[in-house]
Amino acid sequence: MSRLEISKFSKSYSVRTLSDEDIPDIYDLCIHNKQYYEYCKKQPTVELIKSDLRITPPGKDISDKFYVGFFDKQEMIAVMDLIDGYHEKDMVFIGFFMMNINHQGKGLGSQIITELCDYLKLEKYGAVRLGIDKGNPQSTHFWKKNGFEVIKEIEQEEGVILLAERNLRS
Repeated sequence: MSRLEISKFSKSYSVRTLSDEDIPDIYDLCIHNKQYYEYCKKQPTVELIKSDLRITPPGKDISDKFYVGFFDKQEMIAVMDLIDGYHEKDMVFIGFFMMNINHQGKGLGSQIITELCDYLKLEKYGAVRLGIDKGNPQSTHFWKKNGFEVIKEIEQEEGVILLAERNLRS
């Protein structure tokens, strides 16, 4: 069972677990981020989002999964899928992070990632990992700007993924 507290993921926004009732809002947020979907070679669908709410990597339980929304009042600012203890016990894996397009370029995504990493460091996590679609300049720039370093390339059926990590140990 995870030791993470969702309410502590951000000091600036309210954070809550997303469910099937949130699918229309998640879909609306995703459908406007056209550049992301050009690089991952798939389009957002209600079925894909419904699957993403439940899917976990091999060896991980749904209790380790945090599919959450970051809200300013009632407005969804961002969506994140985070897995606790993946690939290592003191590591989290961000499987998906997307900002509301109306709030991109204002530093809010970086603020969310910084606040999350600060919280994880307090909880004695050693690192955060994620995958970046190779060739996506927007994602690559965002994650590098936020302290993530590419540690290796992974060839997948959909294309090459850059595995990136932010060390929290220092």
